[in-house]
Amino acid sequence: MKPARIPEEEYMTSGHVACQGCGATQAMRFALKALGPKTALVIPACCWSVIDGPFPHSSLRVPLFHTAFEAAASTASGLKAGLEMRGDTETTVMAWAGDGGTFDIGIQSLSGAAERNEDIIYTCYDNEAYMNTGIQRSSSTPVGAWTTTTPVAHYKKRPKKKIIDIMAAHSIPYIATASVAFPEDFIRKFKKAKEIKGTRFIHVFAPCPTGWKLPPELSVAMARQAVTSKVFPLLEVTEHGKRWKVWKDFEPTPVRDYIKAQGRFRHLKDEEIKAIEEEVENNWQLLLAREQMSMNLPGLNKEDDDS
Repeated sequence: MKPARIPEEEYMTSGHVACQGCGATQAMRFALKALGPKTALVIPACCWSVIDGPFPHSSLRVPLFHTAFEAAASTASGLKAGLEMRGDTETTVMAWAGDGGTFDIGIQSLSGAAERNEDIIYTCYDNEAYMNTGIQRSSSTPVGAWTTTTPVAHYKKRPKKKIIDIMAAHSIPYIATASVAFPEDFIRKFKKAKEIKGTRFIHVFAPCPTGWKLPPELSVAMARQAVTSKVFPLLEVTEHGKRWKVWKDFEPTPVRDYIKAQGRFRHLKDEEIKAIEEEVENNWQLLLAREQMSMNLPGLNKEDDDS
């Protein structure tokens, strides 16, 4: 992982209304540091449509367009087209949506934009449930988790949707995962995405202390542990979905410790945690195999991309 300088400029100010320890707030701060002032945001219904502040106030120093839950990608596509018609080819348009508006409600417009290879960055800040409306399960909610719609007696039984695989199937030029616990890597990936034309998809891991039943001061530590336990691998997918590169230079930590630290998993029995551990390892091995297979494909760039 090649470090990147964290810019001093701030494009997010005080006055936002996020909960303490909100990973989505830190994610926005880092993203705008990377992209700079010539950025236009599209935000659908999600936590960030509230976090930004009540109209006419905004905690962000860039233009922001609020839109419907399902329409982030299509609205961003239209905004980019409108700017280009006015001769503005420099402004980066970024859709910024939660997991509910990406994995579920917004996946139709996201898929359409990706199939057309619209020139936008689409960022999903993933807190693994519909947090803004009361902690309901989404298809990003991990197996075993409590939510208000998957209570302890009926906790989430299905695995998390593999959104990276879905986006890679669209053959878009750039896909990455990022975590608020690794700001240098986060900023490097957003800067890289800024220089690429076409649809770029970045999946950001953003802990929600409220929904995860986690002390807010542990938010960043939990984001770091998600990576080192292999629950949320840091990776890049380039060359239109063909080349996969996974960050492996870390000291592994137990999946069990990650689960035990969060109240949303408190009900799980030992055998259930063991099953999750096995699934995480299986997914990790599949990811490594995919990386190795992609490195052996003919005609792909074998140069190290500093990831």
